[in-house]
Amino acid sequence: MKVGIISIINENNTFLPEPTTLEDYRQAALFLGEEVRREYAAAHNEVTGFFQGLEAAGLQAVPLLFASAGATGVVTNHALDSVWKLAVEKIKELGPFDAILAAPHGAAVAEGDRHDMDGWWLTELRRIVGPKVPIVATIDPHCNLSQKMVEACDSITAYRENPHIDQRQRGLEAVGILVKMLNHQAKPTMRAAFPRVMINIESQGTRQEPMLSVMREVDRVRARPEVLSASVVMGYPYSDVPEMGTSFIVVTDNNPKLAESLANELADWLVQHRELYKGDFISPEAAVQKGLTAKKPVGLLDMGDNMGGGSPADSTVLVHLYQQLAKQKVFVCLADPEAQAQARRAGIGAKLRLKMGGKSPVSPAAPLEAEVTVTGLFDGKYRESEPRHGGQVNFNMGATAVVTTATGLTIMLTERRAFPGSLGQMTSCGLQPQDFDVIILKGVHSPIAAYAPVCGTLIRVNTPGTTTADMVKSLVYHHRRKPLYPFEEKI
Repeated sequence: MKVGIISIINENNTFLPEPTTLEDYRQAALFLGEEVRREYAAAHNEVTGFFQGLEAAGLQAVPLLFASAGATGVVTNHALDSVWKLAVEKIKELGPFDAILAAPHGAAVAEGDRHDMDGWWLTELRRIVGPKVPIVATIDPHCNLSQKMVEACDSITAYRENPHIDQRQRGLEAVGILVKMLNHQAKPTMRAAFPRVMINIESQGTRQEPMLSVMREVDRVRARPEVLSASVVMGYPYSDVPEMGTSFIVVTDNNPKLAESLANELADWLVQHRELYKGDFISPEAAVQKGLTAKKPVGLLDMGDNMGGGSPADSTVLVHLYQQLAKQKVFVCLADPEAQAQARRAGIGAKLRLKMGGKSPVSPAAPLEAEVTVTGLFDGKYRESEPRHGGQVNFNMGATAVVTTATGLTIMLTERRAFPGSLGQMTSCGLQPQDFDVIILKGVHSPIAAYAPVCGTLIRVNTPGTTTADMVKSLVYHHRRKPLYPFEEKI
């Protein structure tokens, strides 16, 4: 049996002014046919799980397309049409198929009436392959689930870990459900519930409270013999779309009434406990002071400049505070191709004055201007051997320069936005986490898998920016669900 594999992974922040273009896909990840297998057969994500599960089941895996521009602004219709055309061409060239394994993200947003981008392309996929071909999918739990996504697929399972280190396992879970379908051992019936609640991004770590309580409720449902899969979909607050919010998915074996009842039970539980999921919101000043006496190194999670949520990764809010303190050994990575190029031209050992970071139109603070010494120049490429958030193996920060100030700051200047999901970001440039008092991390949960083992303390900081955790006070929405807690108390 032939099983097609297709993945379009986008997390689109509608508060960013720059759109996502076809060139963004080409620079990030755009693989066709066997290119997908070469890139991901030995990685750590759900597509890796697809390949491994199908091989174990004796089914033929036929990779079609993997496309991702990462976390960026709204996708242009030209980019979406271009990527989808490539997918359709591969489907027609390599089909027909006995089944499809799909890996959308779930928080993709395109222009105009295709704001539910994942719902759009999954519906198109269903139209092309027909109603009888099984489509089994995985999604990121930062998905803003839509009814269109549910109706287009036979089964959907969300990653269960945040940071996302279980993507390969969820790919294997999807294959297991698909194999049961193809062997006529199960008939998935899926239902979703959409409580009027948004779990705050700060509260979404699955290995600590309050999310542990939600996961226990989901585990209770998953343990039932009639249930094939059950998921909490935490939602993505930086897409201002009608689908924004938390949801629950339950997939049963030929029992739609039970699936609906269990999904609604989970939704009701969240509504009853909604006050637990508002977030703590520690201010930058309070976080810096707390870090002075905390166990070192202190990892400060810069939530307002969360690169995984689409931020420019160049905020200087926390850096300015440490520049004033002085003599704290602080590491920060700033996406700043201009300053990186100036440092590179000057050369290792050179001293010069640079304006660093804070140059994006949406950056919440001015650039940091300081006298620096260039201590290292690198190509910015490295590999990650362990499962980390996103399952990525190959990283490319672009041309990279490391500079230091007399006040104790070590600043990594990168040509591209650099995802802080791997210690390789530091170690590939000759830096060790234990040599610093403070490591500023451009994320909320994604850095945890890599940095929790090496940081004595982790503090999530309510910094300003396009990914601020304080969504109620700091972001203006026009299209979200209404009412929706915590925006509205009464729901």
